[in-house]
Amino acid sequence: MRKNQGSHPVPFRSGYVALIGPPNAGKSTFLNRILKEKISITSRKPQTTRNRILGILHRPGSQILFLDTPGVFQGATPFNARLVNTALSAFSEADVVLLILDAGAADPESEEVLIKAIRSKNPRAVLTFNKIDLVDKGTLSTLTEQWVGAYPFEAIFPICAKNGMGIEALLGALEGLLPEGPPYFGDDTITDRSMRFLVAERIREKVFRLTGQEIPYATAVTVDDFFRSTDRPFVRIKATIHVERDSQKGILIGKAGQKLSQIGTDARKEIEAFLECRVFLELLVRVQKNWRKDTKALKRFGFE
Repeated sequence: MRKNQGSHPVPFRSGYVALIGPPNAGKSTFLNRILKEKISITSRKPQTTRNRILGILHRPGSQILFLDTPGVFQGATPFNARLVNTALSAFSEADVVLLILDAGAADPESEEVLIKAIRSKNPRAVLTFNKIDLVDKGTLSTLTEQWVGAYPFEAIFPICAKNGMGIEALLGALEGLLPEGPPYFGDDTITDRSMRFLVAERIREKVFRLTGQEIPYATAVTVDDFFRSTDRPFVRIKATIHVERDSQKGILIGKAGQKLSQIGTDARKEIEAFLECRVFLELLVRVQKNWRKDTKALKRFGFE
């Protein structure tokens, strides 16, 4: 409990908020912005997020547990269907659903899937239009009129996750919708994900950013060895980038190993900043044929 200015006790609030939206709507950017720490990887390519990732925001009167999820879209393949199911399964855990849409890029097919899911689950939900720095007030007003009757949202907020515009007001509204209760995690915890997972994701992000066509979507990353020295600030990491075909392996490695070297260098620098120590990163590329269709491989790569 805490006290307000009138000395009346104010209850502490805690609960889960599911971040739901189409691919590339800015869910991961939003999470990283509010946590002031990079928990979810980002890129300009859609479907960068593949897993449900917990981000824990500590506020004076609340602890908000955000569930970042893959973008919801019309997925035709079994792997894409898994991503969509991962996102929609967050409804069952959430006290509040935060629907995040890109104000400047409508996605009718994904939005249809999302609104049907929300209506079927009937959660308390808040609607957010992200990237408002890219649209004018008229466009924003039209969007609001289009969506206000789609579902009885608790509130509608325009924000820009990239620069932080409108986020504090949104967080205040979300806090007020959470149930009363003690915090779930200690003050020093911002995610329940392991260090290996966070490192693997940073490597995968560089693959997304530095390769094109089908390569990013055909890759998975595993951290095979993570050794932290006890006598000096040094970490040795051995990781494998898995692809589906030999041709993809060649493209990923590049001429004279240049592409893989660039991926490794960029990833190492970011991991060093994250771990605050020197890092020796060894990257291997391995072909795991059609792993996105292989149930055992999917489980091994963390896609339950």
